[in-house]
Amino acid sequence: MKAAMVFSGSGPILILTSFDSLEDPTLAQKLSARGITKYIAYELSVNKVKEMYGTRFSIICGDLSQTDDLRVLDIDGHHVFKSFTLEELGTPVYFPSREAAQKATASS
Repeated sequence: MKAAMVFSGSGPILILTSFDSLEDPTLAQKLSARGITKYIAYELSVNKVKEMYGTRFSIICGDLSQTDDLRVLDIDGHHVFKSFTLEELGTPVYFPSREAAQKATASS
């Protein structure tokens, strides 16, 4: 399981996912189905998220399928952003990737 802060046009959200990687194309499709088509995602410590969200984490995690699943844990962007230090954020994942964005711009 992975936890991630996902920044999109409407602000950050906190997600839990059973995908092995935040770069999985199917994860991007699932986010897109929720209206998130352009984002920057940062992996977070699952233990820290579990500690912070307690029962809510357990309930949502219990509903998470073993594979190919995504759950939104918190949509309050202000709360999500202030809950983690910048040092706690992992390496950013960009979607669309920089390469895809450059190709789209070049073909326009």
